[in-house]
This record gives sequence, structure tokens and C-alpha cells, in this order.
Amino acid sequence: MEDFSLWGAIVNALAVILGSGVGLLIKRLASGRKTGSGELSDTVLKGLALGVLGVGITGTVRAAVNGQIADALEGSFVGSPDQPLQLVHTLFGEETLIIILSLAIGAAIGHLLRLDHAIHALGAKVESATRSRFGNVAEGFVSASLLFCVGSMTVVGALNSGLTGDHSMLYTKSILDLVSSILLSLSMGIGVLFSAGFVLVLEGSIALLAQWIAPFLGEAVVLCMSGVGSLLIIGLALNVLGVTKLKIMNYLPAIFLPIGLIPLSSWLASLF
Repeated sequence: MEDFSLWGAIVNALAVILGSGVGLLIKRLASGRKTGSGELSDTVLKGLALGVLGVGITGTVRAAVNGQIADALEGSFVGSPDQPLQLVHTLFGEETLIIILSLAIGAAIGHLLRLDHAIHALGAKVESATRSRFGNVAEGFVSASLLFCVGSMTVVGALNSGLTGDHSMLYTKSILDLVSSILLSLSMGIGVLFSAGFVLVLEGSIALLAQWIAPFLGEAVVLCMSGVGSLLIIGLALNVLGVTKLKIMNYLPAIFLPIGLIPLSSWLASLF
């Protein structure tokens, strides 16, 4: 079974389903008692949003500066009398520009495809069929899908599964997603459970196509994809906190644009 390239993705999806099921069960038991469950859910949700905001900020900073800091430290010239500001000067470079372009172009693509409208329309149908007993399905699905899928562990873990049959990274991610899905489903409902399908499709696709797409998913590309995803997580957290009303689903294409923009920028640089 360990040689099956989709095994890591399947385990991850099952972990999300299990965690969501546990969270929904706890939510249902709590709602049957007079414990102020609505206020409790809102409090938990805002607490999660603060945590997610921290994750997003950390991921964004990491994506923006990790490569530049490594380059700056190489050769031990940082802080030398002739280049005292070299580290500061190189903190934000090509990766930041790619991330900004990805967000701008991705937002335009998502808007034209009306992704946010489509996912909320689908969520409304599910809510109607279940008589809205499971909360905002679209919000739970989008929030959980982003949180579970935008990190570098998703891409690198799925590549390892497909190329070498090593599922250890996805196993570790599954444990993290299991805990997260319990907490998310407590506040966001059954939409979190549906995100397991997105996890399976994304990680499974990367694992199955690993030998063909691996050359396009170098360190810089994965770094930028994670940076874009981290910014979307920040937007998601701000939405939950009531600070903004961003249509996050419309920005989803931005996550994949560095795959094309990084090679394009390298080709353009070679012309000058």
C-alpha cells in the first residue's frame, strides 16, 4: 500500500473527514444543551481567525524573505563596512513581485470565471437541502480548503508521494489537519467536511502527475505559491474578524500562477 502514490492524499482526506465528523458531533451535542453554543461557536471562530491570521503573516514573511536572507548571508558580507545594509536591501525581491502579480492576475481570472458566485451558489443549494442545519457551507468549504492546501507541505508532500512513494510528510500534515478540522467544523459546520474532496483532488493530482510537473515546481515556485496562499489566509482571517469582505474564492487562481510567472520572468531577464 505504501507504494500506492495516492495513499498519502487519501489518508489526508480521511483525516479531514474524521476530524470534521468529530467536530460536527461535538457541535450537535453542544447545541442540544443550554450552554450558549452560538456564542461559544462565535468565540471559537474568532479565536481561530486570530490563529489563522498569525499563520498567514508568518507564511507571507517566510515566502518573501527566506531566499533573500540565505543569499545575503552567503559569503559573510552582511554588516561589512562597505555593505552594511545589504541584508535590508535584499529582503524583498523577485518573489515579492511575482506574488503581487499573481494576486492581481489571479483576482481578474477568478472574477471573470465568477468562482466566488459559483461556490456560494453551490453552498446555498446544500444549505437549502439540509435546511441550513450545518451552517454556511460555502464559507466552511473555502476556509478549510485554503487552510489545508496552500502550504508548502501540500505541494512537497504530494510530490514526494508521487515521485518516491514517501508519504511521511502528508502523514504529518494529516495529523495537523485532523486537529484543525475538528476546531473549524465546530464553528463553520459541514463545509469543512466537503473540503476533504478538494484536498484529495489537489494532492492526488500532484502525486499522479509528479514526474511531469516536478520540473516546474522548483523551490522558488513553491515559495511563491505558499506566499500567495498565506496572503489569502490573511484575507480569510480578516473576513472572519469582520474587518474586510473579500471574495476569497475569486483569488484562488493566483496560487497556481507562479508556475508560469517564474519561468516567464527568468526568460525575460535573460533577454537583457
